[in-house]
Amino acid sequence: MKQLITILFIGLMSLSVNAQDKVAKIEFKSDTIDYGTIEKGSNGVRVFKFTNTGDAPLIISKVSSSCGCTIPKKPKDPILPGQTGEIEVKYDTNRVNPIRKTITVISNAETPTVALKIKGLVVDSSKKSVLEKKDKSIVQQ
Repeated sequence: MKQLITILFIGLMSLSVNAQDKVAKIEFKSDTIDYGTIEKGSNGVRVFKFTNTGDAPLIISKVSSSCGCTIPKKPKDPILPGQTGEIEVKYDTNRVNPIRKTITVISNAETPTVALKIKGLVVDSSKKSVLEKKDKSIVQQ
């Protein structure tokens, strides 16, 4: 009986050691998305593409943004080794200002926390700048 328990114990230990050798790895195509200069009210949806380069399923547990104007969406299902996935990011383009935001991705990957960035500038071309108005008033005089 003792021998059977010993054999089972050794067998379970070897299985757990083998299971711990496998790890998920997340590799993003790019860690920054540049919106460039975009018009107020335009489509603010962009996508970060990544690949699980590890040998275990990748589970993204949380994706959060540095402010409420940016809404990230994580994949629901695990990403198997060798497969690709996407994290969709929607920025509220109704705000006229520079875009400088960070999206934090938490997963079971070898590097469990990854910071992604979005940048750009939202402009409203229907409104003239103060300099343009001043230049026109000088020309009209």
